[in-house]
Amino acid sequence: MKKAMLMAVAILFSTATVFAAHTPNALSDTTKTKKVKPAKVQYTCPMHPDVLSDKPGKCPKCGMTLVKKEPAKKKTDSMKMKM
Repeated sequence: MKKAMLMAVAILFSTATVFAAHTPNALSDTTKTKKVKPAKVQYTCPMHPDVLSDKPGKCPKCGMTLVKKEPAKKKTDSMKMKM
């Protein structure tokens, strides 16, 4: 009886180990490095925000110098719940 119980525990432990080893994303956040794509720089006219360019220059509508477009800020800070 003791041998049967010991064998059952060993099989159960082995099965649990196999299933734990095959979980798809068990350690993905800690073992993989996250690649961050560099932000694409765009230039826009201060008077005509619909004018976009990949390089600095002059606005074709008014001739003003194009400025770097600031990336949109995330609104996660304002959406946090206050307690």
